[in-house]
Formats: sequence, structure tokens, C-alpha cells
Amino acid sequence: MVIDLRVPGTSSTPGLVLRPWRDDDLAALLDAYRDPVLRRWTRVPVTDPAEGRQWLERTRQDWDAGRRYSFAVLEDDADEPRLAANVVLKKVSVDWPTPEVGYWTAAWARGRGVAPRAVTALSRWAFDEFPALERLDLLHQVDNVASCRVAQKSGYVFQEVLPARPPFPLDGHRHSLSAG
Repeated sequence: MVIDLRVPGTSSTPGLVLRPWRDDDLAALLDAYRDPVLRRWTRVPVTDPAEGRQWLERTRQDWDAGRRYSFAVLEDDADEPRLAANVVLKKVSVDWPTPEVGYWTAAWARGRGVAPRAVTALSRWAFDEFPALERLDLLHQVDNVASCRVAQKSGYVFQEVLPARPPFPLDGHRHSLSAG
């Protein structure tokens, strides 16, 4: 399935392209994961090419199985698109009534509105692609203030504080976005 979601640019921000991850994204993936801030908030480390290839293969397998849809987010620069982020729709299953939206942003792309625009595009796609969905959740640890802002800017409404559970040592926030 070829999916290429586009988010138009504005006078101050370039457009974004969201597409499934590809093998040739390995170098950009490794570069993004060199950032200690990104590594702090992610559960699956990518520290070398072998881990990067495994990450990309799992991403492809999850997509093919219809349980998790990860998109590489590229800034659509006139010269050459550059990897800015990852957005993912996870826990897509009849056994799990509310899928979750997750994301990370490359260090160089933070503060440019990439994450909220990409999360919004992914959310629209999810509701269009899976019409039976009633709600999406976005979860983050309470001390991840940037994720709280992304949730709010993407239209997700704070719902509750969730108790800490491994692998996360602190309580979390659950934000939700309803269909329609």
C-alpha cells in the first residue's frame, strides 16, 4: 500500500510528507537517535546499524500485520526532504478499542511545529482509514511538558492522570481526540 500524506507549508514552515519508513531511511534514523532527549522518551533504543535495521524491519512487519502504522515525517524542502520526525498509530486491534498515537521529533526539528502538524495529519488519516474508531489516545509521562503541548496543539483533550507502570517510572497523562 502506497501512502503519502502531505501537510501544506505555511509562510513560516515548510510542508511535511508522511510516508511509511523505508530501508534507505537507516542513516537518518540513526542520526535522530543520537539525540539523548529522544532516547530518554523512547523505549526501543537504536544505537547502531543492526538495531536500526531491526527497527525498520519491525516497523514493516507491524504495518503488514495491520497492528501498528509508523510514518517517517519529512520536511518537504525544495533541495532534499529531511527526516524530521516519526508518528505512529499503535495498538490497532479489535482487542484494543482505542488506538494510541505516538511520535518523536528529531532534535533539529523541535520547536518548528512539526510534531503537532504530523500528529494532526496522522489522526485524520486514522479516522478516515478506520471509520469504526471513536477515539484516539495520546499518552505521555507527566514530566514531558513538550508532549503535553503537542497533544493540546493537535486537538487532544486532557482526560486523566495514569499511574506509573513499567517501563515508565512516573505517572502519565492521557489525552484523547474523538472522531468527528
